[in-house]
Amino acid sequence: MGAKSELLEEIDSVLYPEKKLDFLYLIYTLIALCFTCLILFPKIYLQQQIYYKSRDISKLKREYVALKEENRLINASVESIRFKNQILDTLF
Repeated sequence: MGAKSELLEEIDSVLYPEKKLDFLYLIYTLIALCFTCLILFPKIYLQQQIYYKSRDISKLKREYVALKEENRLINASVESIRFKNQILDTLF
């Protein structure tokens, strides 16, 4: 039984060799990870900043449109009051 298990261990070591990761592989992996982070993080940051600025611009544009409409209504009201005032001045 000992010879058989020894033979199976030898076959396993030939068919499925253990891959040992050396220090150089670790260094290459860390360099690749750092390079990827250096490339992707500024892109993500810029996309987020563009999104928030466009959201602020959209909010300001909605407020501008609402204020413009309110200004139009107030001008119409002022014109109506002026007209009534002119009519009342001519009556008295």
